[in-house]
This record gives sequence, C-alpha cells and structure tokens, in this order.
Amino acid sequence: MQNSHTKQNRFTKLGLGLTLLLSLSLAACGFQLRGVANLSFKTLYIQGGTLSISRDLNQSLKTNGIKVVKEVEDAELLLEMMSESNEKRILSLSGGGVVREYELNYSVKFRTRTPASPTWSSVQIVQARRDLSYSDSNLLGKLDEESRLVNDMHSDAVREVLRRLTAIKPEIN
Repeated sequence: MQNSHTKQNRFTKLGLGLTLLLSLSLAACGFQLRGVANLSFKTLYIQGGTLSISRDLNQSLKTNGIKVVKEVEDAELLLEMMSESNEKRILSLSGGGVVREYELNYSVKFRTRTPASPTWSSVQIVQARRDLSYSDSNLLGKLDEESRLVNDMHSDAVREVLRRLTAIKPEIN
C-alpha cells in the first residue's frame, strides 16, 4: 500500500516540476497573454464612413476601456476612418490557363488629431494580405475559406489600428 503512495507522490512531484519548468521557459522567452491596449486617451470620436471593420473596431475600443463619444467636444482624440479596399487578384495559373491561386488584399486608411489641433496627422494605411489556393471542383469550400480569410484580415486590421493608436499621445488639457 505504501509503495503505491510513493509512486503517486513521485508522479505528482514530477508533474509539478514539469509544469514549473514549462512556466519558467515561457516566461524566459518573453511570452505573455494578449492584454488590453495601453491607450493614452479615454474618449474617442470617430468620423468618416462606416467600414466593414467599424463594428469590430468599436467593440475592441470598448473592451480596452475607450468610450466612443457622439460629440467632437467630448473627445480626447478624433479618428477619421477614410476608406477601405478589398482586392482579389490572380496569383498563379495552371498550364491550361486555369486559376490555381488568388491573392487577397485588404487595406484601410485613417488619420487622427486632437480636438485642439486644426491639422490631421498623416494618413496611415493598414494592409493585410492572404494567399488562397483555388479549385473549381471545390467551389463552395473555397468560397467559405475565402470568407474566413477576409474575416481574419479584418481582425488583423483592427488589431493594427489599435496598436497604432497606442503610439498616439494626445495633449490633454
């Protein structure tokens, strides 16, 4: 009976040791979970057209504790979402001239300014690109894959806009 407890204790200690070792190695390599963005403002006014990423951007801002206000006067920072573009171009053809691969491109343009400043920052462009293999025999599956890739590019663009907003340090009066 005591022998089985000894083996069980050894396995428990071994498991704890391996867990500790794994935790230390992850910490040593700089790994950390994604947290909230460190934004220097708490209120934001968004102007410009509604883009396909607008809903996700608003949700990410809310998650990061940023209130999107309805009046320019209530904002610490103004964000103008200028435009977006989706492009699909042929990347490769088979010997018979049949499309084998597409390149998907997504870009969004925006600029910022503080309410006190009359001038906008330079236009910033966020771009995402994905390759999509193509086959006529699997049309529905490829359309679904393309849709997922486009959604991934939109998510990447939202994260990149937030990263760029973290670099902005508005003058708060």
